[in-house]
Amino acid sequence: MDWFGDDIWVTWAALGVLMCLIELASGELIFLMFGIAAFSAALAAGFGAPLAIPLALFGVISVALLALVRPRIAARVHDGPSLPVGQQGLVGQLAIVEERVNRHAGRVLIGDVHWTARPVDPEAIYEPGDELLVAAIDGAIARVVRKES
Repeated sequence: MDWFGDDIWVTWAALGVLMCLIELASGELIFLMFGIAAFSAALAAGFGAPLAIPLALFGVISVALLALVRPRIAARVHDGPSLPVGQQGLVGQLAIVEERVNRHAGRVLIGDVHWTARPVDPEAIYEPGDELLVAAIDGAIARVVRKES
């Protein structure tokens, strides 16, 4: 079997499989585009095209897929609601006042975690038992507002 002669299509097909396997590990949709281009070059080589045609086909299809198709697919894959993570996920959560909250001091219970709290409005004062909403997280301090009933 002459890998770079009569059976060059096998080399292109193997390159396509290799690119697709690498894509499975990376998940960036880059190697998939190269794999598709390699399979198209294998198809052309399988029909007996001279070496220049599969090479040109590989280059043109790779560039076209990377420039035109990949951005659209990547946008669809990564499109969706953004989920707040970490402490920012507490914004909008219910906070119960444990110790009086004013601009100088205060503690609230958010879920099952105790937080130092300060009101968003510096003139506001909240008493123990009041139900508040977390408006923001500023470092280790929860900025809170009164819950609308």
